[in-house]
Amino acid sequence: MSYFSEALAAAFRLIIQFDRDIFFIVWTSLKIAFVATVSAGIGAILLGILATVSDFHGKRILQHLLNTLSAMPTVMIGLILYGLLNRRGPFGDLELLYTQTAVIIGEACLIFPIIMNMTMVGVQSADRRLVNTLKMLGAGPIDQIFPIISELRFILLTAIITGFGRAIGEVGAAMMLGGNIQGSTRTITTAIALETGKGDFEMGLALGILLLSIAFCINLALQMLPAKPDT
Repeated sequence: MSYFSEALAAAFRLIIQFDRDIFFIVWTSLKIAFVATVSAGIGAILLGILATVSDFHGKRILQHLLNTLSAMPTVMIGLILYGLLNRRGPFGDLELLYTQTAVIIGEACLIFPIIMNMTMVGVQSADRRLVNTLKMLGAGPIDQIFPIISELRFILLTAIITGFGRAIGEVGAAMMLGGNIQGSTRTITTAIALETGKGDFEMGLALGILLLSIAFCINLALQMLPAKPDT
């Protein structure tokens, strides 16, 4: 117990002293997760709304597929993208492996189905008069996108925040695609695994506390959002 309490005290000292290495890792994680969330969120929301308001065969299969992809292990995503991005892969000439771009792609692929699925569920559970009114006014599927975004903005924001929370805590794909390179692709989760394995438990614990703080802020933001869209 004394070992843990001493490590905990040392971890808080590192945080209070604004240890440069720790906060650079946090900044890198936030930047990568933010870019991945914006990149995936834009496409996922637009496609999610379009898929919901359009009539086509296979819509139920699409949602089952999104549910499956949402639960896909992160190491599987990392494995697939590693095969595509390594030097012998089809995109090896781009030299993206072990860069922040590769980690961003991995996290974007991870959260895309989550955001799209939440978008589709949100539109389906919204007041049917919204879509029906837009159709009566002659709006096609594409024309309905921005009115629906305006009406369901809080639901869509919830999907985006959820995606960001999933991205910031990702470890498998980030490790495989980024290589955990110091000063470049080392994120909070990969650094925790590395530092703990090296025996630097205090550093790992400090990063864990900061990750938990970020998770708390994300959940607080979700709790502060209205449960239902404005009427």
